[in-house]
Amino acid sequence: MPGSWRGGGGGRPPPLNSHALPWQLNGRGGNGSNGGGGPGAMSHATYNKLWTDAQESLDVLLQGEREVKPIKDHVTAFKALATSYIKYVQVFRNLDTAYEQIVHPQKRLAIRQVLEGVMGRILELKNDMVTLENSEYHYFDDILQDLKLLPEHIEIPIPKYFIKENLKVLQEREKLLAQILVNAGLETQKPVKTMDFEEAIKIIQVAERARQGRLRATFMKQIYLEEKRERQAKLQGKTGPNPDDAATYIQKIWRGYNQCKKTEKTGEEEMIFLGMCPPPNFQTTSTSMLRAREVNILRGEVQERHEEDYRKALVHTKDRLKQTEGVDIKETLQDQIRQCFIECRNIVGKFPDYPTEEAGGSTAAFSQKTPEQVDEELTAKEEAALQKKPKKEKEKEKEKGKGKGKGKGKEKKKEEQKIEKKAKEEGWKMAPSNFLPVMEEGSNQYNTIWNNRDEGWNFLQERDPELIKQEKREEVEKELRVQVDEMMRQEVRTLKLVVDKEQSDEQKKGKKSEKKREKTGKKKLRIDRDLTPNRTIDSLYKELAERGLLIKAKTVNLSDYVGEYSYLGTALRQADVEPMPSLSDVRQLIALYGILPLGSQAVHEKAPLVKAMLLAGPAGVGKKMLVHAICTETGANLFNLSASNIAGKYPGSSGLQMMLHLVYKVAKQLQPSVVWIGDAEKTFYKKVPKAEKEIDPKRLKRILPTFLKLLKAEDRVLLVGTTRRPFDADLRPFCKVYQKIILIPRPDYASRFVLWKHIILQNGGVITKTLNISCLAKLSDGFTQGNIFQAVQTVLSERRMLQMTKKPLRAVEFMTSLARQDPVYKEEEETFKAWYAKTPLGKARIEALAEKEEAEKGRGKGKAKGKKKEGSKEKKK
Repeated sequence: MPGSWRGGGGGRPPPLNSHALPWQLNGRGGNGSNGGGGPGAMSHATYNKLWTDAQESLDVLLQGEREVKPIKDHVTAFKALATSYIKYVQVFRNLDTAYEQIVHPQKRLAIRQVLEGVMGRILELKNDMVTLENSEYHYFDDILQDLKLLPEHIEIPIPKYFIKENLKVLQEREKLLAQILVNAGLETQKPVKTMDFEEAIKIIQVAERARQGRLRATFMKQIYLEEKRERQAKLQGKTGPNPDDAATYIQKIWRGYNQCKKTEKTGEEEMIFLGMCPPPNFQTTSTSMLRAREVNILRGEVQERHEEDYRKALVHTKDRLKQTEGVDIKETLQDQIRQCFIECRNIVGKFPDYPTEEAGGSTAAFSQKTPEQVDEELTAKEEAALQKKPKKEKEKEKEKGKGKGKGKGKEKKKEEQKIEKKAKEEGWKMAPSNFLPVMEEGSNQYNTIWNNRDEGWNFLQERDPELIKQEKREEVEKELRVQVDEMMRQEVRTLKLVVDKEQSDEQKKGKKSEKKREKTGKKKLRIDRDLTPNRTIDSLYKELAERGLLIKAKTVNLSDYVGEYSYLGTALRQADVEPMPSLSDVRQLIALYGILPLGSQAVHEKAPLVKAMLLAGPAGVGKKMLVHAICTETGANLFNLSASNIAGKYPGSSGLQMMLHLVYKVAKQLQPSVVWIGDAEKTFYKKVPKAEKEIDPKRLKRILPTFLKLLKAEDRVLLVGTTRRPFDADLRPFCKVYQKIILIPRPDYASRFVLWKHIILQNGGVITKTLNISCLAKLSDGFTQGNIFQAVQTVLSERRMLQMTKKPLRAVEFMTSLARQDPVYKEEEETFKAWYAKTPLGKARIEALAEKEEAEKGRGKGKAKGKKKEGSKEKKK
């Protein structure tokens, strides 16, 4: 089969938990991407099996979620949370791969629903872990060891459909922005160098003369060496050496050289076998990888073709059902409603009121209910409406209660404290989830429709016409039910007038409804007014781009932010030592807080809402790179509201209001969007330096909180601040604006080792035995990613690249350029730690640790007292 597994020797891919090295994985990516020689070349059956396995794992997890019990022990609670988090990530990775590779359009819709539910549940579990541990960073090395998983298996994958489904729109927007920037003179196109004819001839002549000179020099050298050999032969001819001695000498040299080569080769093979060195063809792309990429492209084309066919079939099937079955559906609905009303009158003695459109019409009232239940519900609603107090009475009660409110404040605090104590006594319990119903619905849909479905006829995995008919039949029924409701509502009114001799509610309460409409009309006027009602979004987009507030994001993927996993996190925390987070942990947080919510509307609406995020760390750790990575992975617009960028633009309070209105309106309309504030501490300066008073860096301080209040769950807009001096800001308002604070440290040894390799290869260098990467990683302790990148770029010039084959790279070459840069000293690192300890989450973490220590001391004293009592009893005996 053309789509069969191309890697290895068998027909199945290597297992996910195999302890294989990067060059032994046959092109399988470590961060969930399918750009290798494996996943892209598997068959339809393999991906269907992968989906089945993911659904089975999810069913087990959902069953466990239903049977959750309170846990008193803190460590056990965290382990339970972390284990379920890791298992959900495993399911997420499998579902993401299946969604990306399966070509059946209806299967993809079913997977998409579950996939978004799992994404949201992962975010909820992460939020629960943060509240339980009072820390943004968590370490799972002991749990991974128990589950026999590698750190790569809990890497959060970024679904490709975030970009793929909006690719055309994003490409058009990118072209428009580039054109606006060029027209405004903010971005200059690289000029094409033109050359005169005479100048071109001179260059060719110089090159040709140099070539001839080199050839002449080599020719003369050959002549000189031949003459020298002849002279030596004449001298040795008189008293020549013994031929046997000469042969023995040659044999000795040759055997020694041959043995050295063999020993060297066996040593290399041993190092490759142990995984200490990559194979010689590691950097070259294999044919299986190239084939896998081709298959991935073909799968994408097939997916698009099937999706288009499916959309057309939906419209065609709906129109056909209306024509063929529309009349029958109407008649059956009318008969059902009539029968229900007649039965209600026979039992109750009168016709019940027909439900309104807002209440759901006949669907809400008569679906799977007896006439007695219908009448009881309607009477209960009427009684509830009568019992409601008018607004004036409620306002009077509120005014009376204002005086008593001061005394009740203390009582409320006491009640809250009692509730907290009860919760501690009962133990920790998992918070309710917004995504469990979504996942359960998707799981039920899979079990009823797709599990054990016979698809022998559908080899090409095209649309299933029977499922389309079922789906569209329900839609047609809903549309026709609205028309039937209007007809039956009128029929019930006439029956009431004739049989029960009652007036309709509209005749009784006509005047009241008019008054209500007037009141609702007044309410609409209170909504925030639009400052640009007569302008289009395109014109606002152009204005922001011309003013430099809307900028072009650099094309950087999150996987380019290279860093290794921290393998000692759990051990250090158990020893009461707070470990510094690794770059891998930072990458995970950016994916969870920034990319997943912005990429999916369904996830953003129900997941724990993150409106603002601060990236704090020393210069060169990649804060701006992460901002651009968020925009690249989600296709988000990037707005730059840094203090230096908005200086002199939109002056005055009205201008500031207009600027934020434009940013909010465009960001909301063309979501997802990222609003970036560089040097975020300047907005909240404790004291503005004299040199920066002209810029007025604190312009946004008052208006930022109101801007964040306007953002709702359905608005995929994220405020991201970056700072390298957070301790210069006033802490309280700073932390109020930025909900999530991510402290980015300098890279540790493992991350530096990976970074040196990655950056050298990225800049065209070749890693050989002469280049000691371990030595570079050790000596570059304290330096950031930016320092390493600058050192590599300085060394790997064009001239040095040409010499690479004859003169391989050495570690000494990088040391000189690295020594000219300033590292991150321990004092600066301690300052960052001390500042983070003052943030709300840092304080909560310190308080929790202090409580834990006190509890342990209390237990120790209790044990000591018990031992003393036992000793005194023994003495008395």
